[in-house]
Amino acid sequence: MFTLYQRDDCQLCDQALAVLAQARVGDLDSVFIDDDAALEARYGLRVPVVRDARGRELDWPFDVAGLRAWIG
Repeated sequence: MFTLYQRDDCQLCDQALAVLAQARVGDLDSVFIDDDAALEARYGLRVPVVRDARGRELDWPFDVAGLRAWIG
């Protein structure tokens, strides 16, 4: 399972979603940080960020090859 931390109206987040789709990442949840102070503090300057089930995080920018290598 993967989680994409993102913002509303975020072009980089839209690009990250496209990369995730191209890499055929399944089981993806999106979490919008805009209305959550704790998430805003943690991810505010970093979004978009992908987090896996093990707690590893991959910050933008990433491409399909980099994402696949990170997934392993």
